[in-house]
Amino acid sequence: MTIADTALLLMDFQDEITSNYSTTDIIPKTAAVLAAARKAGLPVFFVVVGFRPGYPEISPSNKSFSALKQSGRLVDAKVIAELQPRASEPVITKRRVSAFAGSDLEVVLRSHGIRHIVLGGIATSGVVLSTTRLAADMDYQITILADCCADNDAEVHRVLLEKILPRQATVITSEEFLATL
Repeated sequence: MTIADTALLLMDFQDEITSNYSTTDIIPKTAAVLAAARKAGLPVFFVVVGFRPGYPEISPSNKSFSALKQSGRLVDAKVIAELQPRASEPVITKRRVSAFAGSDLEVVLRSHGIRHIVLGGIATSGVVLSTTRLAADMDYQITILADCCADNDAEVHRVLLEKILPRQATVITSEEFLATL
């Protein structure tokens, strides 16, 4: 891994999302990775899911997001307090599950010369899976920090990290990643 073309992407670490998952272990580990990445000079990007008031981005035919129109959730997308972005760290707002869908993430990564992305996020079966699939198709090198991801279904989480995602990404622990910095 070279710092020059690598970035840390922390995805969907928002109060409205983390409150639905068991994040007791992953938030401190993610905070440690964030601190070490900053110290090493690794670019850090945050990705949040968010919508404008009235949800003009959500089609009634979108099964996953159409219920949000009634909920009032995810209009004011903010990163959780434990992982607050610095002013120099871009916060990318996405409109769908993948960090690339409906966002300018690819443009921002390209403008920074990023070819290798290191991912942590919630949920493994959502943003992590979707972002990995699209990033692989876009020829990014991908590392997933297994213990900086969470999913409500432990078996889905395990299968994704052990069997599916390693086909397109290197899956390691935060401790293993920290040893590379």
